[in-house]
Amino acid sequence: MNSISIFEIFKIGIGPSSSHTLGPWKAAKEFIEQLDESFDRIEVQLYGSLSKTGKGHATDFAVQLGLSGYDIESIPVDDIESIIRRIEKDQKIRFNNIEFDFIPNEDILFESVTHSLHPNTLIFSSLKEGKKVKSQTYASVGGGFIEKEKQEREEKEEKEIRQLPFPINHGKDILKYTDQRNCNISDIVFQNELSIRSEEEVQKKITELVDVMLECVYRGCNTDGTLPGGLNVKRRAKGIHQKLLGDNNYSKRSDWIQAVKGCKKEFRQINQWISCFALAVNEENASMRRVVTSPTNGAAGVIPAVLLYYYFFCEYEGDKDIQNFLLTAGEIGCLFKKGATISAAVGGCQAEIGVSSSMAAAGLTEVMGGAPRQVLMAAEIAMEHHLGLTCDPVGGLVQIPCIERNAMGAIKAITASNIALASDPEDAKVDLDTVIKTMWETAQEMNGKYKETSEGGLAFNLPVFYPEC
Repeated sequence: MNSISIFEIFKIGIGPSSSHTLGPWKAAKEFIEQLDESFDRIEVQLYGSLSKTGKGHATDFAVQLGLSGYDIESIPVDDIESIIRRIEKDQKIRFNNIEFDFIPNEDILFESVTHSLHPNTLIFSSLKEGKKVKSQTYASVGGGFIEKEKQEREEKEEKEIRQLPFPINHGKDILKYTDQRNCNISDIVFQNELSIRSEEEVQKKITELVDVMLECVYRGCNTDGTLPGGLNVKRRAKGIHQKLLGDNNYSKRSDWIQAVKGCKKEFRQINQWISCFALAVNEENASMRRVVTSPTNGAAGVIPAVLLYYYFFCEYEGDKDIQNFLLTAGEIGCLFKKGATISAAVGGCQAEIGVSSSMAAAGLTEVMGGAPRQVLMAAEIAMEHHLGLTCDPVGGLVQIPCIERNAMGAIKAITASNIALASDPEDAKVDLDTVIKTMWETAQEMNGKYKETSEGGLAFNLPVFYPEC
């Protein structure tokens, strides 16, 4: 798995969940685009975690949008609600010039069992006059990644062909290359990305990611009200934001940035800003708005919060810093994807908030001038103190405790970076490869009720909050 790009870790998507919304959306779009046989109906079966928390994660909406052919990155988010209402009213889906019957309450089946392929499995079937024409099974494996049950040989061969100049599967591989070339981690990752796409394309993609992150924070900081889903959770980012910003007036994002830059830079205010940024992103995510998977939607607030902490309150020196932050953070995400998991349905919340905190700690340490070993040390510290974190979303919604956990993950990332920058990595007893191995072992032994099923933890102990399904 040495050919993962950081732009497979960082993806522009729609909330609230990368594994339960983004993955099923992509699978539905892929399935409908490959159909060439005559059909008049499509049936979708959801298994395991997708079934148990699919309603709260908008999996049913994602499937309908994917089957309608909408692109995740470009769909106007304000149109989503009306599209879903239209499908429900017409009981039909239109894809290009094709129209077929689709009754969401009948054609999306929430199965009561877990499929042997993966905890997040879904099966699409096209039918003609009640008879099955074609069927395809997918697994949504976290972070918006999807896998077919039976990968075609040519797909596997294509992945094997794409070799990077600096193959990285472990933290020790990174240190080997940085020692040989006497360079930073971001330099190695940048060269790997240049073997896939041009420098202009890399910079363009990073600019697009940062723009979506910024817009998400900006919208979240300026939107109040109650989050959808039935829990009646009130947005808090705007209230915190107003207290911090005071009487500063602005009418556009660029003016807002200048206003934040002019605010107090005392510890208490900075700490509140970090939480505000994280809450803003995940309140937007919970509202089915556009976010960047980092590495997942449920953990999408950690990276932007830490990146903006650096931008507003540290020694930011230009766009190159942002690029190096994301290159380094993205590579740490790749290591967890290869060596463990970034799916809460497989590994609990350690696989989401834990990984995002580890990524953010590494990115921050890189741009703060940390040596490669300090960067990996920061990543290790951040994950070490998320080990065993369970995923227990109340009502199957990415709200309680998910939104606050992003703020906690951001603060832990900054603390991990500060500790690493003040330490000698040679004195460390635990390295990143060991903590990734430990995280994976913990994930495998974790009870299933703590893996995004809403059958344990807060989700179990607060049953009164379950929304109507």
